[in-house]
Amino acid sequence: MPKIALLVGTRKGAWIYRSDAARLAWHTDGPHFLGHIVHHMVLDPRDGRTLLAAAKTGHLGPTIFRSTDMGKSWAEARHPPAFAKAPDGETGRSVDHTFWLTPGHASQPGVWYAGTSPHGLFRSEDHGVTWEGVAGLNDNPQYREWMGGPQDGTPDGPKLHSLLVDPRDGNHLYLGMSSGGVHETRDAGASWTPLVAGMAVVFGDASVIQSHDPHCLALCPTLPDRLYLQNHCGIYRIDRPSDEWQRIGRNMPGEIGDIGFPIVAHPRDPDTLWCSRWTAPTSGRAPARAGGPPPI
Repeated sequence: MPKIALLVGTRKGAWIYRSDAARLAWHTDGPHFLGHIVHHMVLDPRDGRTLLAAAKTGHLGPTIFRSTDMGKSWAEARHPPAFAKAPDGETGRSVDHTFWLTPGHASQPGVWYAGTSPHGLFRSEDHGVTWEGVAGLNDNPQYREWMGGPQDGTPDGPKLHSLLVDPRDGNHLYLGMSSGGVHETRDAGASWTPLVAGMAVVFGDASVIQSHDPHCLALCPTLPDRLYLQNHCGIYRIDRPSDEWQRIGRNMPGEIGDIGFPIVAHPRDPDTLWCSRWTAPTSGRAPARAGGPPPI
């Protein structure tokens, strides 16, 4: 029977849970990186055995580990994601942690992408051994306009996440930023365009990109022109080439709401989306409302 592996990253290490297709019994493998914060652990679907783990460690700092034997052994990246040194007299940026990892296109077997806190996009072309910043985003003249200040984001710091690669075109990518909206590139990261129309904002107004706070972004494998979004103000869908998001969760029951964090698109049915909703009725924060079709 085919093997099933569930990868779990926590604030105290990482675990791999294994089962067969029946999923009636599970074998626990771990902890890996005991005592370290593991923000993301991803299996490379291009070879089915390489794992990358983004960890914030006490002694090594923020780094990335790589395994080519499904977690039996690990090696640290020689050059993990790091911003370029700032010129003398200027305040630079330093990576607090890598939050997101994404394998590159199937036609680019050595390519990986990483999103960091504070907002940063990094690329590896040697299977995750060394990483370089994507200047088209990290050094973009609109960087601060898009992302805001160093504290504009989650309580744990601003994050670049949800790196999505179009399965039809390795140069076409999407990413989400908390805060900072959704952005799109069609030239492998050389230039970027915000994709926020129709999305409600947490604060400020829709003309200010950092007012948008997406939590998770998902692309439908069988319909790559459809994307789903979970942000601080609801669940959204967009069908390209449209540039405007439609809120599809606004009719959820009030006691449930449609504010949450992770979402997963069905691997075969583009009309099915799994989401984990969160609502805080005592927080005093009312979700913003935006028009859109009924939920699916």
